[in-house]
Amino acid sequence: MLRHTFYPASVVRSTGMTTRRETLGGALALFLQAIAANAQSQSAPAANPPIFVHDLPDVNLDGWEVTVSHVDYPPGRVGRAHKHAGFVLAYVLQGAIVTKISGQEQRTYKPGEMFFEPPGSTHEVSSNASQTEPARLLAMIFAKKGSTLTTPV
Repeated sequence: MLRHTFYPASVVRSTGMTTRRETLGGALALFLQAIAANAQSQSAPAANPPIFVHDLPDVNLDGWEVTVSHVDYPPGRVGRAHKHAGFVLAYVLQGAIVTKISGQEQRTYKPGEMFFEPPGSTHEVSSNASQTEPARLLAMIFAKKGSTLTTPV
């Protein structure tokens, strides 16, 4: 069974007029906290390269919110095709996750890797690459407030 852990909206939502930069900055701060909590102790390299760089859609984020959740993949889990409201950034925390987003190649993501789901795309493949080990990712769904976040197709 797919399990989501939702964080209170007050943690990830600003009040008043919100710019894309403010919304993404707050969400990325939460993301970095989760990454740090799951990282192993290592000596830091002289320069830390970015984990992920991707253009964002040209959307006005007034009236939007970000929902951050853990998505657990038990061993052998194969998800159904679905869509999300808005757009999604996902960061793999554990295991290996096979993903295919419409318009993109199917790929297996491992801990420390991210993927992006553009607005209107279909998440065609979403499965645990292992039959014996669990996998987990952290998903940030940016969508209009009150939207249905996940819809089967």
